[in-house]
Amino acid sequence: MTTDIAWEEWGRKDPYFGVITDPKFRRAELTDAARNEFFESGRAHVDYVLRMIRQYLSPTFQPASVLDFGCGVGRLLVHFSPTAGEVVGVDVSISMLEEAQRNCNEFGVSNVRLFPSDDRLTALAGSHYDLIHSFIVFQHMAPERGREIFRRMLGHLAAGGIGAVHFSYSKTCYASTNGVAPPAPATTSLPGAVRIWRTSAATPPPGADPEMQMNPYNLNELLFILQGAGVRRFHVEFTDHGGELGVFLFFQKLP
Repeated sequence: MTTDIAWEEWGRKDPYFGVITDPKFRRAELTDAARNEFFESGRAHVDYVLRMIRQYLSPTFQPASVLDFGCGVGRLLVHFSPTAGEVVGVDVSISMLEEAQRNCNEFGVSNVRLFPSDDRLTALAGSHYDLIHSFIVFQHMAPERGREIFRRMLGHLAAGGIGAVHFSYSKTCYASTNGVAPPAPATTSLPGAVRIWRTSAATPPPGADPEMQMNPYNLNELLFILQGAGVRRFHVEFTDHGGELGVFLFFQKLP
């Protein structure tokens, strides 16, 4: 899978920038202050997720188990850790997982387990979680692939469990067509709605960043999958990452 290969390359070359694309998180520029800021942003995000869940879905929610899909270097794992007895992180990049383990060790976290991910979520076989979370992850894979992973992921949500999953759905550059992308040019094999961090080229220049796809998803398809999985209500928060428009879906599976 080309996106998996690219993500492993991000993990080897520039893991923190691969998670948050701000120049201060480049490996060559990463100061102690910037690294602290990186992980503090993870603390703020976890606080936000739990606040949204308790405000809109379950006022007394306290997960015993948490799954973070696309955990990267563990920015969120180390802050989910105090909230649950078991925290699991999965990622397609072994290098990202190795960095996540180093960070868990540094933060003194002992209740996090890390597994490599695949499209069948093989590492999660037989497991169910009270909270399944994924943020700014699915956008980096093709929607036809991401939809099936999402469908499988919902099968690992415990009865009464809560999901907090983010998807991109459009781009501000498509404002004139109400968010609908124009048809893909006949000369490219990439979907017309995909923007990448660097331009695709047969031979990228030496030292070029790995490809980072930005794929929007069809919300109708996602809602169909959610309802079929036993979700009867959800809350949504809109996101905008530099013109990449998204939705952060908070939902609960029927007990």
